[in-house]
Amino acid sequence: MLKKRPRAFSRAFKLAAVYRMMAGEDVSALARELRVLRKDLYQWRARFRAGGPEALRGRGRPPKSAALLTRPAEPSGELEAARKRIAELERKIGQQQLDLDFFRQALRRVGEARRRNAEPGAPRSTRSSKR
Repeated sequence: MLKKRPRAFSRAFKLAAVYRMMAGEDVSALARELRVLRKDLYQWRARFRAGGPEALRGRGRPPKSAALLTRPAEPSGELEAARKRIAELERKIGQQQLDLDFFRQALRRVGEARRRNAEPGAPRSTRSSKR
C-alpha cells in the first residue's frame, strides 16, 4: 500500500483560510470546504497572530536567511535571570554537598572513637552525669 504524502499548502492559501476564520466563518464548515484538518486551521491562526503573515510558511524548505531571522539573537531578560538563578542554586547544592561530606566524616570518626572506648577497661568517652 502506498503512503499518502501530506499535502503542502502555500502561504497564500493559509492566509486566505486564516482571514476567513477571523471574519467569523464556521471553522468546521471551512475545514470541510478546504479539505484540511480543523487542527491545522487553528495552528495557522495561532502562528498568524504570533508573527503575522511571515509566520505562515509556504511550500518547501525556508531559505537560510529566513531561518536565521527566526532565531533570537540574544536571550531575553527573563531567560538570563533564570540562568543566573540556576547557577546560584547549583552553587548552593555544591556547598551543601561539601557540608554533608564533612559531617559524615566527622560522625564516622566519633563513632570509631566511641567503639574503642566501649571496650572493657577502657576509659569512658564522657563523664558520668551523676555527681
